[in-house]
Amino acid sequence: MCGIILASQEGRRRGSTVRRGPSRGGIHLKISDLVPLLEARILTPDADLGKEVLSACGSDMMSDVLAYVKNQSVLLTGLNNRQVVRTADMMGMVCIVFVRGKKPDSSTLELAKECGIVVLATEHTMFTACGLLYEKGLRGGVR
Repeated sequence: MCGIILASQEGRRRGSTVRRGPSRGGIHLKISDLVPLLEARILTPDADLGKEVLSACGSDMMSDVLAYVKNQSVLLTGLNNRQVVRTADMMGMVCIVFVRGKKPDSSTLELAKECGIVVLATEHTMFTACGLLYEKGLRGGVR
């Protein structure tokens, strides 16, 4: 089963795509906001870009994502295989951003599509991409 974590729509300002997060003072963005921010390409064009991103995680080690990351919504990684999608699905993530121009193969993109996970790719390094999201107000959500 493909799990999805979405922010509550209650109390949201009409037309606003940026909201304050519940616990760590961060904001929520829509996936569509990530595309221009990260200068990203959409690799799953039919996916729902209107889903809200609650927080972010950057890692190439899926074991760290599984062990330390909770309630995440977007995963930034340079690891390019199907395990990334399986990990993101297990953690209820709604978006994967491949950094450094990585592009997954068609079977990985098909799996993401089946799980309802949006896949983006950016030329930015992981450090820069995470910094851009942090600068915009999106925070991580470990433990």
